[in-house]
Amino acid sequence: MHNLPPIILTSSVIAMDQSVHLKDEKLRIFHTLESIKKWLNISPKNKYVLCDGSGFDFSSLVAEHFPNANIECLSFNNDPALIKIHGKGFGEGEIIRYALGHSETLHESQWFAKCTAKLWVDNFLGCTEKWDGRFLCQAFFSNAFSLKKSRLEYIDTRFYLVEKQFYQKYFLNAHIDIGGGSGISIEDKFLDIARGAQLEGFIFSTPPVVCGVGGGSGKYYKNSSIRRIKERLRSWIVSHHSKFQSLFYRP
Repeated sequence: MHNLPPIILTSSVIAMDQSVHLKDEKLRIFHTLESIKKWLNISPKNKYVLCDGSGFDFSSLVAEHFPNANIECLSFNNDPALIKIHGKGFGEGEIIRYALGHSETLHESQWFAKCTAKLWVDNFLGCTEKWDGRFLCQAFFSNAFSLKKSRLEYIDTRFYLVEKQFYQKYFLNAHIDIGGGSGISIEDKFLDIARGAQLEGFIFSTPPVVCGVGGGSGKYYKNSSIRRIKERLRSWIVSHHSKFQSLFYRP
């Protein structure tokens, strides 16, 4: 089996984007630790990089709760004024940039997985088996179950796999021009970049099962078996459409 990628968990204990519902710092810490526990059950041998953009240092909590885990904790202070203008996607981009510049774990790795803190991916190990060496993500297609034309709407940036050099070349500055007057989200920008680079085979053929609490809603994702089946069916339908076939990775 190939080596597992280190996983960047992007955290902000202090919610700098005031549009999110989950603002309670104790709850945000609780759900971040909850997600780490889930990750360690899913992939105990993984290396993790927990990077917080609000200056919160998780080191002592991680040492207390997960003394045997391989978790590197980083923290720095994002610019609240810029996040207020550009939104949480800007903050997340800055967190990844900081992690890439300061993490010893990432320095030694050629690729990584990124997941928003408070979330985890139940089928992570299956996702890493479907690795193309550059970039793999989940994307949302509208009208998959209707007679209307299906449309690729955006890339899901909650979780993805990416080669480090590829990220630095294409996505490192993706967050700079989002939000504000542009109205462009980080999900839109990732899709624009993927199209500009004429990427093929970058969408998971089997959708990642993302679980946990969404910071925006403050609620757990509803991942019932019916919903999971529906997502796999949506993916299957769209991946067999002649217009989108080349976008899906086929191992």
